[in-house]
Amino acid sequence: MKLVLLCLCIICHGMATVDGARAKVSGGKPRSSGTFNVKEYGARGNGRSDDTKAFLAAWNAACQSSGEVKILIPGGTYFLNPIEFNGPCRDGTLRATTDLRKYGNGKGWVEFRHVDGLTVTGGGTFDGQGAVSWPFNKCPKDKNCKVLPTSVKFVNTKDTVVRGITSLNSKFFHMALLGCHNFKGSGITISAPGTSPNTDGIHLEGSTGVTISSSRVATGDDCISIGQGNTLVTISGITCGPGHGISVGSLGRYKDEEDVKNVIVKDSTFTGTMNGVRIKTWANSPATTRVHNMTFDNLVMKNVDNPIVIDQTYCPYAKCDNSRASRVKLSDIHFKNIQGTTKRPEAVTLKCSKGTPCQKLSLHNINLKNIGSGGTFSTCLNAKAEYSGQIFPPPCQLAKIFLCPLHYCDAWVAKINEQDK
Repeated sequence: MKLVLLCLCIICHGMATVDGARAKVSGGKPRSSGTFNVKEYGARGNGRSDDTKAFLAAWNAACQSSGEVKILIPGGTYFLNPIEFNGPCRDGTLRATTDLRKYGNGKGWVEFRHVDGLTVTGGGTFDGQGAVSWPFNKCPKDKNCKVLPTSVKFVNTKDTVVRGITSLNSKFFHMALLGCHNFKGSGITISAPGTSPNTDGIHLEGSTGVTISSSRVATGDDCISIGQGNTLVTISGITCGPGHGISVGSLGRYKDEEDVKNVIVKDSTFTGTMNGVRIKTWANSPATTRVHNMTFDNLVMKNVDNPIVIDQTYCPYAKCDNSRASRVKLSDIHFKNIQGTTKRPEAVTLKCSKGTPCQKLSLHNINLKNIGSGGTFSTCLNAKAEYSGQIFPPPCQLAKIFLCPLHYCDAWVAKINEQDK
């Protein structure tokens, strides 16, 4: 495992360990297996002292061991100057404590803050050991719940590269990007059971210039969730499932939210997920925000419950305040070249806000078929969409009469688009 860090402040809530470092060295007798505490090598963990040499000393000592070892990073804030951790140690694992008392409310486990030019790569694993904590997660039923720790947070970083790492069984989100600029993630593997609560794969918020590509996400919530305040986001080459698909939102819950714009989701496959691609906003929004210029293109659905979803009455609880319509304005939303199979007959759901109906909504070359014996249909509410190319299921205006040919609806589409002008 290789970790390149530039001017880094590591905040470790609780206790982290790096397991499994092995190496062969020339000359001398390698130390037997054991635990290497960075503080025993001089680290202070006060957020001010330079702990670079201590971390390198602990790492090098571990690599000279002939057996299984652990690098122990006690709770604290560690300041590191530019540093490289190099093998031949391979496939190291950071393992989180399962003692929730070690974490503050809403805190992450491992956090990278205010870093320029950070690179994390090399095949290592962040093991959140979340199974012990999942029964304590009340968030699916209680909106005022205590949030469990996210495994890895990137906060206000610039020019970050994350490549070839694995996140396993997070307690809450696997990875979160908060206020980041120019973040490139690729070859990321995320794994948790489909029943694990709120284990979003990668969550984005307030970030600009984010690219996530060529990654596999299997989890119990959204494979990737794009929250408020994001712009210039490209998601591509994602293998998603199990999980809840790739979502924009949820949005419109808090008064200080910012717009979401210029998002592309493309060239990805969804297998056995609850949703494919989804935009979700709360009703009774406290402020007006915009979601615009989004494209979902070249996507394959395999036995997905809800392949295409716009839901502006999102409510994950038994009851929500729907006294006012959502004030999140959706415009320039485009679904293109989406094909595959669905487990439910309602393959396309476009439920826009009554107060601010969707604008400039389009669907092009959609072909979604029911894996069962029945057909598929579309549902629309406060949505006027333009259709082109191959459209199946038929557009919402035709859903009840089914006069459109099964595969090509060009004549009907042209007529509907003309009526909607």
